[in-house]
Amino acid sequence: MKVSLKRAYDPPTKDDGCRVLVDRLWPRGLAKEKARLDLWLKEVAPSTELRQWFGHDPEKWTEFRQRYRAELRHNPAWLELQALARQQDLTLVYAAKDPLHNEAVVLQELLEHST
Repeated sequence: MKVSLKRAYDPPTKDDGCRVLVDRLWPRGLAKEKARLDLWLKEVAPSTELRQWFGHDPEKWTEFRQRYRAELRHNPAWLELQALARQQDLTLVYAAKDPLHNEAVVLQELLEHST
């Protein structure tokens, strides 16, 4: 199955498949109707502590990826996301401005290697 990434503020398309918001916080200023999400899996997002430590600082990216992967090892929501990815195409939706340094990128990498 295909796993794509899309910023929450980008318009949904018919080929998105199952749209899953993977942020712990709802995207600022985005109406739920406009987001057209199938699932908000906030439990799969980085812990509040890790998210605040990272602060979307590209200098901390390598360490963030390691810490986040460690958190996912004990996270039941990660198993739920893996199961979804085996069943259908997914679009992981995120709010971060940086398309290269956010939790959805880590999740996509892991899903592509585990499914």
